[in-house]
Amino acid sequence: MASLARRQPSAILLVAQLLAVLVYPAMEGSDLGRALFSVFGIAILGLVVLAVRSSPGLTWVSLLLALPATVLLLIQAITDSDDLLPYSSALEAVLYFYAAGALIAYMLADHVITKDELFAVGATFTLVAWAFAFVYTVYQAIEPASFTAGVDPDADRSWMELLFLSFTTLSSTGLSDVVPVKPFARGLVMLEMLAGLGYVAMVVSRLVGLLVMRPPDAD
Repeated sequence: MASLARRQPSAILLVAQLLAVLVYPAMEGSDLGRALFSVFGIAILGLVVLAVRSSPGLTWVSLLLALPATVLLLIQAITDSDDLLPYSSALEAVLYFYAAGALIAYMLADHVITKDELFAVGATFTLVAWAFAFVYTVYQAIEPASFTAGVDPDADRSWMELLFLSFTTLSSTGLSDVVPVKPFARGLVMLEMLAGLGYVAMVVSRLVGLLVMRPPDAD
């Protein structure tokens, strides 16, 4: 497992993030679940740092962001309090954006498409989706009632609701069951729309083109 993580860190990160999408909903309804949520978040942070280490990104930058975020998540797990959530989310948002940029640089570094770079396509998408969800979490703490939904519209949106909003926005699915209602929140969502279109246009299309043009006998 350790050897696989060193050879294909993007694959491990992608699998962990997809697993988190299925596991997080079961963690939101109880005190123990919220504690496990923080612990799982720490594990994801470690995988993000590992992915940056294998890219042109600077590992010390990722550690500088990941270590205080880890401390805050540990405090949240021990105290069962969400008071520090905006601060840990802000650090995680910056780290995830940085890691996404590092993976993009990794994918664009040459004209050879490796198996790990193909996994990096999905890992980068999920990193950006997570990053914007963290941004939404921070802004919701600053400006309550910035996002609404069909169920309990006046309540703060849960992490899964904000992550769902981020995924549907970044993928241009636009299901609209969780929506921004404050002007600045709408501005943040529009930035994510632009990020999604740019990612597909500039990164995914390039990798697909290189993959199609690769000689049949290439590894």
